[in-house]
Amino acid sequence: MTFFCLGDLMVDVVARLFGPLAEGSDSPGVISYVGGGSAANTAAWLSRVGESATFVGAIGDDAAGQSQVESLHRLGVDVRFRVDRTRPTGTCLVLVAPTGERTMVPDPGANLALLEHDVPADEFRPGDHLHVSGYALLRDSRDAALHAMAAATRAGLTVSVGAASAAPLQLLGAEEFWRMVPADALVFANEKEAGVLAGAGETAGGTPTLARALAGGSRQAVVTAGSGVAAWSNGEADSALAAEPLERPELDTTGAGDAFAAGFLAARARQAAPEVCLRDGHALAAAACRTTGGRPEPR
Repeated sequence: MTFFCLGDLMVDVVARLFGPLAEGSDSPGVISYVGGGSAANTAAWLSRVGESATFVGAIGDDAAGQSQVESLHRLGVDVRFRVDRTRPTGTCLVLVAPTGERTMVPDPGANLALLEHDVPADEFRPGDHLHVSGYALLRDSRDAALHAMAAATRAGLTVSVGAASAAPLQLLGAEEFWRMVPADALVFANEKEAGVLAGAGETAGGTPTLARALAGGSRQAVVTAGSGVAAWSNGEADSALAAEPLERPELDTTGAGDAFAAGFLAARARQAAPEVCLRDGHALAAAACRTTGGRPEPR
């Protein structure tokens, strides 16, 4: 099975703060430049656990973009990418609080350039899987993402979609998001995103209730809550599992949701039970929390 991960690739400028952000003054911290982007992160974590992963996206005509492609190759990811001659490779400022929680300031850059004909639909084979970052549906790359999902469905692939982020989802509207998502997709969301998509607020009933609210028909949903309980539902059956405590404090939660999706999808490809998929998702998310940035470090 090949996992095609379509969507964003970023250079993350990660600032790990030693204390609260001092607005209008200095806030000491440690700054790192690392690879990022939800789709690229998921592809990297899939490769880390031994799966065949192909990233589909766009970079700028710059050293940062070439460095990102080389980084993904070193992690074992195959890459299909467009080079945008006018926009730089996407960049995201990530502020990481001492608790590990992160706040992101993204500039999508070349990610906006992805077009329908950049989708390697001729490589889609029955039994493969397409994972689409929700950011691709929220930006100018929407047509490419919609084309990819339609082509994947015709070719016999399973499809999953990440919900991206609560604030832009709120601007888009839940109804528009669901209009774009295939009826039989697996949707990944955290509590805040699920609250937006369910129209039920941020914490209505916890992750099991939110997962049931997002699932139904032939659609499945996974709702995560950081170090809390993650839940899966297909609208009829449900499963929930709490994360194991980290043996040391979280350093950086950037990319933890992307890693969780990779762990869940890899287990699902082995026909594992939902409880096992949730367990493996938690395990990769914990690994991401111990890593600066959203991707595994090269071995």
